[in-house]
Amino acid sequence: MNIPTPDFPEIIRLQALISQLNAYIEIYHGGSVDLVSFDGKNVKVRLGGACLNCPLSPNTLHGWVEGTLKQFFPDVESVEAVP
Repeated sequence: MNIPTPDFPEIIRLQALISQLNAYIEIYHGGSVDLVSFDGKNVKVRLGGACLNCPLSPNTLHGWVEGTLKQFFPDVESVEAVP
């Protein structure tokens, strides 16, 4: 039996995934990640909290955030942190 799922726009699905990542980063690391913009290929996020000035924030950005986004959104080409 196939259960129909809502066909949410890509931006809504991306926001929901980033929200889940944010919850994990906030609880376990004291940081945050928020969506700034998405043009269909490039994602801009803002890191905050403990992620600011953290020497491991590039690992969080590229290893955790970008890796997860590309897993669910294969058309994403880049994820960039903006101030």
